[in-house]
Amino acid sequence: MAPEGTGQVGDPEYHSRNHTAVQPCGWTKKAITGDGVCYKSAFYGIASHRCVQMTPVVRCNERCVFCWRDHAGHAHALEETQWDDPEAVVEASIELQRKLLSGYGGNEEVDETTFEEAMDPQHVAISLDGEPTLYPYLPELIEAYHERDITTFLVSNGTRPTVLAECDPTQLYVSVDAPDRDTYNEVVQPMVEDGWDRLMDSLDVMAETDTRTTIRTTLVEGHNDHDAAGYARLFERADPNFIELKAYMHVGRSRERLDRSAMPDHDRVVAFAKAVQEHLPAFDVMKASPPSRVVLLAREEATQIDGLDA
Repeated sequence: MAPEGTGQVGDPEYHSRNHTAVQPCGWTKKAITGDGVCYKSAFYGIASHRCVQMTPVVRCNERCVFCWRDHAGHAHALEETQWDDPEAVVEASIELQRKLLSGYGGNEEVDETTFEEAMDPQHVAISLDGEPTLYPYLPELIEAYHERDITTFLVSNGTRPTVLAECDPTQLYVSVDAPDRDTYNEVVQPMVEDGWDRLMDSLDVMAETDTRTTIRTTLVEGHNDHDAAGYARLFERADPNFIELKAYMHVGRSRERLDRSAMPDHDRVVAFAKAVQEHLPAFDVMKASPPSRVVLLAREEATQIDGLDA
């Protein structure tokens, strides 16, 4: 077994084991100390202190200009990877999460019950790094989490629609970060020639699945924050349950590619969401989280997942 290590330069809490990586997000830490919760708690009922942010493969087939990750870290080929089975990935992700949060157990400001719950994850966001559909046993991995009564949010860039068609997460996210092919090639920079066409196929997969679905769009000021009608046409094609419009954040390696002015403020995100909403009257519900600069569009007010203890 490969040793644990830091997955990103300068980021000591990005820990990995073989091809599995975990990093507790800032909201998980805030929730443990009683200092706030992630927008996913308000929107969907996720308990932030019990959420594992992980990936089963630290490789990506896109080079998004707004990505906080180090693109050079994704240059290695996958052919030589010795893949762990889904159970091993589940065990590694939970063990790494517990290790990374273990220090809170001695914090007098942390409620004992909250800490104990944090050691017993209820939710997994398969979204930390890379493109999870590159992991060859992704459907089985999702099933393995569900067998432990752990809910799953799968976040994909939509470049492998046939894999997405086989997956049944609690909620499926597909990133749509451009309203047209040219903008997609400039902003997303896919490493596959037919990336846009694959994304369109993934939108069709979303429209056909019975799984809860979400479109996620990261807005980058002056780069992809135009043509609300174009985005609306794509959203309509996918027929999602929810649409998340989120501001690009000027953090990590993205600071080497973009100026801080590319980060829209929350009011700008709200204005764009309203512009999209004009073309999608069925999505007449709007919820917002100013600290995260994210807006949710939905068809119904009830957006939370049944059975969760947020």
